[in-house]
Amino acid sequence: MKNIFLMTAGLIVMANSYAQPVKLITLDPGHFHAALVQKSMYAQVDPTVYVYAKKTVDLQSHLDKINAYNADKTAPTHWKEVVYEGDDFFARMIKEKKGNVVVLAGNNQLKTDYILKSVQAGFNVFSDKPMAINEKGFEELKQAFAVAGKNKLLLYDIMTERYEITTILQREFSMQPVLFGVLQKGTTAEPAVTKESVHHFYKYVSGAVLTRPAWFLDVEQEGEGIVDVTTHLVDLVQWECFPGKIIDYTKDISLISAKHWPTVISKKDFTELTKVPELPAYLKKYSDAKEDVKVMCNGEMNYTIKGVHAKVSVTWNYKAPDGTGDTHYSIMRGTKANLVIRQSADQQYKPTLYIEPLVAGAAFEKEVQSVVEKIAQQYKGISLKKNAKGWEVMIPESFKEGHESHFARVTEKYLDYLAHHNMPAWEVPNMLAKYYTTTQAQKLANKK
Repeated sequence: MKNIFLMTAGLIVMANSYAQPVKLITLDPGHFHAALVQKSMYAQVDPTVYVYAKKTVDLQSHLDKINAYNADKTAPTHWKEVVYEGDDFFARMIKEKKGNVVVLAGNNQLKTDYILKSVQAGFNVFSDKPMAINEKGFEELKQAFAVAGKNKLLLYDIMTERYEITTILQREFSMQPVLFGVLQKGTTAEPAVTKESVHHFYKYVSGAVLTRPAWFLDVEQEGEGIVDVTTHLVDLVQWECFPGKIIDYTKDISLISAKHWPTVISKKDFTELTKVPELPAYLKKYSDAKEDVKVMCNGEMNYTIKGVHAKVSVTWNYKAPDGTGDTHYSIMRGTKANLVIRQSADQQYKPTLYIEPLVAGAAFEKEVQSVVEKIAQQYKGISLKKNAKGWEVMIPESFKEGHESHFARVTEKYLDYLAHHNMPAWEVPNMLAKYYTTTQAQKLANKK
């Protein structure tokens, strides 16, 4: 119970001493990210994991995924799940204190309260995103971070996208003035940084079609798209544009505009997605006479961060066309070059990084090549391929881990922070800045 690994966004609570093994507690798992934390084993983590939840389909789905990882033929895990089922599961977890890290990935309406009460009870927390889905939740999250800091606990969210190689290299190149120059300030019409994400309700996870819980379509429980997936995008804006810098949400963030719109899920698709034959009562308010459900899962925000114009947007479709999947677009505009990630048909739906210069000449091209050679000392094998707009960054396949593998990377980072008390000073204020940005955007979109 004392160690929590969560997949999607994470909470950090720092413990006083970790000479003893980390013991995980999985609390009320309702999202597949909770299981992805356990797709790998970790030397510091006790293989016995304590699970507290009501007896539900969500719980069984979680346990089925853990069992599948244990039975994997190529890289089997050996987790032992000790499960408590009951309506009093949360009080029982607090009372028994079987673990020291609580892993959270599930119903987002409940998550912020779980976080606060867990740190108040002395647990470290590793949480999926989002940790807050509205302004009220943000205020509660601020309190949770204050308690965690006072009690020397680690509360952290699971930011998997920091471990995607094209994003890592986009950040690395942006820190090379001879190639990138400096980040432009941009405008609302042409932001200095834009990040766009397209997701799908129907998808494959660990080789199988994912069954979504019915509550995933209720924005009061899951959160609107503008506070959910955008958490990753807002995090990347901060992490890439201001590496190692503290973002103070009280003075560095200014919302300009925000909007949201629904995706309609037909009754047939709802049943295919959730395996639930009838709409629950809580979805009726979003449905029409045909029982098609309007899910407010799409959103866009324009804002400035430390005076730099940024735009973030997320779109959800039901199912991706064959051979495609979730996609990502990102551009950072420098004074010497733009750094662009594209992931469409031209890239075979695989993220690809481009360097598109704003200056010309052999001298600049030589500078670019020298930067690539420098970065290749750490990321061995990267090179450039000339194209009409500049260069494509060629990345060896060994660096191209999938999304599921990134959960292990985040968990390893969390465990390192937990063991060595070395989390950078910017992480907590920047988590607060991130959730301030998303929840204020949600508030602004709802006003319209």
